[in-house]
Amino acid sequence: MKRLLSAVTLACVCALPVSAVAEAPSPELRAAIDGSWRSETDKARDVYRHPAEALTFWGLGPNQTIVEFYPGNGGWWTQILAPYAKNTGGTYIAAINNGADPAFYAAVADEARYGKVKAYSLTGEVSELPANTADLVLIARAFHNWARRDGVTDHYLKAAFDTLKPGGILAVEQHRAAEGADPKAGSGYVPESYVIEAAQKAGFVLEGRSEINANPKDTRDHPFGVWTLPPVRSSAARGEQPAPNFDRAKYDAIGESDRMTLKFRKPLK
Repeated sequence: MKRLLSAVTLACVCALPVSAVAEAPSPELRAAIDGSWRSETDKARDVYRHPAEALTFWGLGPNQTIVEFYPGNGGWWTQILAPYAKNTGGTYIAAINNGADPAFYAAVADEARYGKVKAYSLTGEVSELPANTADLVLIARAFHNWARRDGVTDHYLKAAFDTLKPGGILAVEQHRAAEGADPKAGSGYVPESYVIEAAQKAGFVLEGRSEINANPKDTRDHPFGVWTLPPVRSSAARGEQPAPNFDRAKYDAIGESDRMTLKFRKPLK
């Protein structure tokens, strides 16, 4: 039954038009992406992660409450989303393991830049996110971690569904495996159909998919999984010392991973 469901889901995905981002990003979004506070290292990744195109595709707009799952301290998306929310009358919220983590708040302490950022606790068992308050939830590169623990993906997607207002958007950026690959393999990649099935099971409707973050050079068969590629650039298994003579050339030439970019909506009723 599960194999049949995957085949049906994949057929639906293939039938869904691939969206093209036609409109230009707003001046406020452009200003957040070009902000002087973003490091040159972070900006150098824009060529792979296409923040203007992705956020426009997902429907980011002014006066929104934006929730980011597990951004890290001063994370890549945070440096764009929090200033954007502050400058457009919105609110940026982080969903992290400990909503009172002082290290997170220290990284976004500059209210003139980030506004008054909020954080709520979200673990594999508990969600403290307030219900029906968010306009957009962003989940970036997390499904490969959740897939290895039974039931965890369902828990996190329920948390996203519950915190979104009716009509709110779930935005997904995720390393993409070939269809039929095992999402529990630990490579960092999961099939697109796996994410879609899980989101639909949680109650979301798939509204769009984009190839803006596709990378056809990514063969997905690297010795240390997706972490072999930039920006991590692993040269040894996790927990082992980096290999000084590891030949990085062909992996650096690939660039960052092939990624799915998906847009789901919480139904109005």
